[in-house]
Amino acid sequence: MQIICLGDSITDCNHLFEDFPLGNGYVQMLSEMFKKETSFNNVQIKNYGFDGFTVARVLDNIRQHRISLHRSPVVTLLIGINDIGLMMNTDRTEAQKEQMMQEFSAHYAELLHLLTADARQVILMEPFIFPKPAEYQTWIPYVRTMSNKIQQLAVKYSLPFLPLHDTLNREAVKQGFQAVTTDGIHLTACGHELLARKLRSLILETSAR
Repeated sequence: MQIICLGDSITDCNHLFEDFPLGNGYVQMLSEMFKKETSFNNVQIKNYGFDGFTVARVLDNIRQHRISLHRSPVVTLLIGINDIGLMMNTDRTEAQKEQMMQEFSAHYAELLHLLTADARQVILMEPFIFPKPAEYQTWIPYVRTMSNKIQQLAVKYSLPFLPLHDTLNREAVKQGFQAVTTDGIHLTACGHELLARKLRSLILETSAR
């Protein structure tokens, strides 16, 4: 089985620059976990996360066939927080933010249309944010709105959805935010491990169906 991980910097984790070709985050941890699965010892994982990517950038990569899906891989998709960053950090009006959210949904839907044509399975992961630093508290409603739109698309395409925002925030409250996130957006090793374990469980669950 081949697993392709699509996303932004949270997926990327310096995979183009580190000694580890899968990066130093959840993708690398997921690979290590599958090496211990006796029934999944032939799993090949590829990291196609890129720092700064929005859903439109991922879509462009798939449109231009820069990422090969010819072996019917399992695809995981974690994208959206940079789209929200563009909404929040560029002095947009509420009407403009709503338009950008609609464009996000349209691009995400087109991406799923292309991915599901070739992939064995596509797993959608929920974008997340932490309310520390306090400036990110204003992002949470947009994360909720985006999550709802992704879940609607998951239902439309009959795809598994991995909720992460509340899960990661509960763990941050329990352990302390510095234990889970480095800056309110990105994850510590602890946060990446939690994400990897949740994703592994969902991959195993969907593969057994």
